[in-house]
Amino acid sequence: MLRIFLDEDDTYQGKPLCEAILARARELGIAGATVLRGLMGYGAQSELHTRKILRLSEGMPLVIEIVDSSEKIDRILPFLDEAVDEGLITLENVRVIKYRHEVKDDE
Repeated sequence: MLRIFLDEDDTYQGKPLCEAILARARELGIAGATVLRGLMGYGAQSELHTRKILRLSEGMPLVIEIVDSSEKIDRILPFLDEAVDEGLITLENVRVIKYRHEVKDDE
């Protein structure tokens, strides 16, 4: 599993960075990815990101979780090296217990 920690304000080529990462993951045929929005967090600069009345949703922390084989995850790493200017990227082994999806008529 690959985890990418960033801010929702982060961009890549004029688009939200989280959208660019998910688009690249889909292009590469990666099994799945989820963007989670944090309620509060801080990173290397110790700047607290939190929801306040005057700042309802600016710069909230995001975590993108991507799950697939290590070979497929390795294919997105060069893109992340280019696209993620600030943030944290972690890689960990997971044991998948179940992965099922609905079979569509055209499959």
